[in-house]
Amino acid sequence: MERVDKPAGLRTHILVSLGSAQFTILSFYAFPGSDPARIAAYVVAGIGFIGAGAILQTQERVVGVTTATSLWVTASIGMAVGIGFYLAAIVITAIAYFTLRLARLEKRIA
Repeated sequence: MERVDKPAGLRTHILVSLGSAQFTILSFYAFPGSDPARIAAYVVAGIGFIGAGAILQTQERVVGVTTATSLWVTASIGMAVGIGFYLAAIVITAIAYFTLRLARLEKRIA
């Protein structure tokens, strides 16, 4: 989730998390008696589809994989918030943030 040259920025990540949280809340409260795991499975598959669109292949390399995986993690954070697992959402948010910040360290080392 760099600030430039990435297909998905902060607003996209916020919207993915917000949307997945809403779908998770809806799966529990709007459809009583139904299987809430069905909605979760569709969120994961849908984000996978969006992530696949963020991955681009050039002649020399593949770019966008980190963006795709960060969208996937963002959806899981939204789902954790939607179900009320706030501690898990906070911990995963912190880990994901620091993992994405490692890009600067990687550039210095390389």
